[in-house]
Amino acid sequence: MLLYSENVYLRPFELHDADKVRELAGEYAIAKTTLSIPNPYPEGVAEEFIRDSHEGSARKNRYMFAIVHNLDDELLGTISLNVTTEHKRGEIGYWMGKAYWGHGYTTEAARRLLKFGFEELDLNRVYAFAFSTNPASSRVMQKIGMTYAGTLIQHVFKWDQYQDLVAYGILKSAYQELTK
Repeated sequence: MLLYSENVYLRPFELHDADKVRELAGEYAIAKTTLSIPNPYPEGVAEEFIRDSHEGSARKNRYMFAIVHNLDDELLGTISLNVTTEHKRGEIGYWMGKAYWGHGYTTEAARRLLKFGFEELDLNRVYAFAFSTNPASSRVMQKIGMTYAGTLIQHVFKWDQYQDLVAYGILKSAYQELTK
């Protein structure tokens, strides 16, 4: 499955992406802003990540995509939608290679994934979380129309510290109003 937008497109990961995933995710700045990316980034983790992405897509409960630049097919980062079908909701998660920060690629990819969730999967709600120490991620959520839902104080434990998570979400009805 391919999802296109103006500057990027979303595609399934392939094993040949492993070196680029390792390079991008291996940066401390990426690991610092995500819950599950280790630092240093061990050998074999990128391949496992790619295999897991295929399994989730096959089960139709986790859609993980490579974010790829339209002009040069450069892999920029990743974005996923974890779906809970019984509640018709999905959680967006993403990370972007540090060299590509500030270009709007994450926002564009998130906007396209939101469309996929509401228009193709018929979800009622899409939500996302970010570390409170990562305001750039919160700005992405705001730019795609999500509204602040609250802060979960010391909700996760990473690198020997508790982290607060900010929560954002959008209902299908609000999405439809935005896209009229």
